[in-house]
Amino acid sequence: MKKQLLLTILLSAISYSTSFAQEENTTEGSLYNKWSIDVSAGINKPVRPVSTGSFSETPSFFSANIGARYMFNTKAGLRASLGYNSFNEGDAAVAFESTLYTFSLEGIVNIGNVLNFNEWTQNFSILGHAGLGYGRLTSTTPIDRSFGDADQMLSAIIGISPQVRLSDRVSLFGDLTAVGNVRQDLTFDGAVNNRTIRGFDGFYITASAGISISLGKNQVHADWYIEESIDEEQIASLEERIEKVETDLIDTDQDGVADYLDREKNTVSGVAVDTKGYAVDVNKNGIPDELESALEAQYAKKSDLNGLSRGGSSDVIAKLLNDGYVNVYFQFNSTKPELYSLDAINYLIKYLSENSSKKAELIGYADEVGNPTYNQQLSEKRAKRVFDILVASGIDANRLTITGAGEDTGITSKDARNLVRRVTFKLK
Repeated sequence: MKKQLLLTILLSAISYSTSFAQEENTTEGSLYNKWSIDVSAGINKPVRPVSTGSFSETPSFFSANIGARYMFNTKAGLRASLGYNSFNEGDAAVAFESTLYTFSLEGIVNIGNVLNFNEWTQNFSILGHAGLGYGRLTSTTPIDRSFGDADQMLSAIIGISPQVRLSDRVSLFGDLTAVGNVRQDLTFDGAVNNRTIRGFDGFYITASAGISISLGKNQVHADWYIEESIDEEQIASLEERIEKVETDLIDTDQDGVADYLDREKNTVSGVAVDTKGYAVDVNKNGIPDELESALEAQYAKKSDLNGLSRGGSSDVIAKLLNDGYVNVYFQFNSTKPELYSLDAINYLIKYLSENSSKKAELIGYADEVGNPTYNQQLSEKRAKRVFDILVASGIDANRLTITGAGEDTGITSKDARNLVRRVTFKLK
């Protein structure tokens, strides 16, 4: 019954610790390795129980331990270990040879990180460990084996392990551990224990040295990772600075000059500006230079019409039509003419009605936004839409031809692209 109870407790502890470690290990964003293998060897000293007249060497060889350790964070973790201890008579008159196999599950505390050793060293720390274990003691000394071929017991363990960092993945450590056994039926020299002490009736000490090897893809183990700490005042100061930077970077008119430097916060989008946010206007006429050439191409100057007044209104209309001053404009991605530009169609209707021998070519355009093939088709549809209006107004279809000119890339400014979404005319 005693054996079954011990095994049940240990198996439950192993299952719990394994599942908890796996859950923690899935956390994203870890900056350090959490797993390590700890291997050590050294000496031991059985304190009690021993038979009258028996004692072991001081120190007594041999003790060994191998464990897998998982750190939940830089300060706490869990370790599962397998241990081996050999006890013999040394110089005692009564010869004996006993062997103790152990399994333990212990909580780990990185005392160095808890006490901020990293403020004065990055290569020395101390681990504290404590937990429960299971032990199996056998002996070559003839004994009463009515209770079985080996003594099985539950143990309480506590110890301390100073460690020195040799590299990012390897540490050297020493360890001093005290172990108390509950209900130990055999003495360490193999005799039957009469149990004169209640509670921890078995007790031994081990001292060892070993190495810890870090496992994982990160550069350092949790034992040596330095967590950056920022106080609340620093955080508040950083937040204020970030907020100021974000505010300073606001650019309302999207001209590339932040508002706190921009002297003209309503610049037409897309036109060139100087370092103070003013639209470039070399001739100081109030029109951004980038838009000026496009506007000149769309609107006639008085000087362009000099000499035509004598020829009558028909000649003026022909001049305006042929030179591209009279156009039909469209909204973005639309074949429906803007209402304000329908007068342009009336100009052409008036001219063709008064000049029956004349013909006209209708040339459609689109802006550069979107797919060029689609824009080519859109320009043709716009020209065809004006064609249909003219035919419906009484103009013979044989006097009209349509051409899709595709994209007009002469204007790249967003606010001026409406000037290129048009149909223009050429008289023949």
